[in-house]
Amino acid sequence: METTAEKKYTYKDFESDQEVRWCPGCDDYVILRSVQKALPEIGVKREDVVFISGIGCSSRFPYYMNTYGMHSIHGRAPAIATGVKLANPNLSVWVVTGDGDSMAIGGNHFIHVLRRNIDLNIILFNNEIYGLTKGQFSPTSLVGQKTKSSPYGNTQPPFSAGELALGSQARFFARVGGNTPKEMSQIFIDSTKFKGTSLIEVMQNCPIFNDGCFTEFTDKQVRADKQLFVEHGKPMIFGKELNKGLVLNGLKLEVVTLGENGITEEDILVHNAKDEDPTLHQMLVRLKYPLVTGIIRSFEDTTFEEREAEQTSQVKADSKFRKTDDLFFSGDIYQVF
Repeated sequence: METTAEKKYTYKDFESDQEVRWCPGCDDYVILRSVQKALPEIGVKREDVVFISGIGCSSRFPYYMNTYGMHSIHGRAPAIATGVKLANPNLSVWVVTGDGDSMAIGGNHFIHVLRRNIDLNIILFNNEIYGLTKGQFSPTSLVGQKTKSSPYGNTQPPFSAGELALGSQARFFARVGGNTPKEMSQIFIDSTKFKGTSLIEVMQNCPIFNDGCFTEFTDKQVRADKQLFVEHGKPMIFGKELNKGLVLNGLKLEVVTLGENGITEEDILVHNAKDEDPTLHQMLVRLKYPLVTGIIRSFEDTTFEEREAEQTSQVKADSKFRKTDDLFFSGDIYQVF
């Protein structure tokens, strides 16, 4: 993608003239501003940025960005974004989606865009509910959760976005709380530096239909003790006193306290987001305490575009045809007079 040196943008340059119409108190506002603050740091020309969305509260996003964009159809944003990226590889292409849009009707598009590893950035707004259609359970709603479509409690086990992503061979997966704009903006910046499909799950609160869905992890009073924000190359330490850490005990991750039983920082696992083997990344995604946030996986691999370009070049090199007429007049032909 082409960067800009002659103009330094601010977040205001990425604000559109449209009234932002989300419910008061919704974390969507935080995500929007975090993206707008990240884009000037990325240094891409505004006309080279495209946002593609599906259907849902999150999918209003393109209207609020002063860039190119498309509000597409339910669950199909990855397919349209793929076409945009393949048609013009120099564009910075973003997919904005929700847990219902991506993992219900858009499930196949979601897993296959991750598998193919196209150079896209996907922001997944996960509020564990269908918000736009007024509070039905979604693929990430918890068992027992009472909603408009499950008044006696949801009976369907939820998807984990991270597990689904890693099972689909995602090379980049990050998770972040919807009330942490500074960390969120940095992850967005880092995701654009990654060559391939990057998926960022935002734990986004819906104050109207699923208020407090992530409060036990994201509330400011408990966040330090309940979340482990991982960084590549650093020991996995957390807690208000920074005295808790993760060790590997057999085939399970275990929380230990520094200073107890002779445990020192040397014993704590060091995060390796770039490891090709996703085994530890999967364990981090599945961990319930602490909830792991930050960039969990960031493994550089060949992109779909690179594989396509290599194959095309090879086919051209091996072909005996150099122009269309060579093909038309090869083999048996006939003329009409």
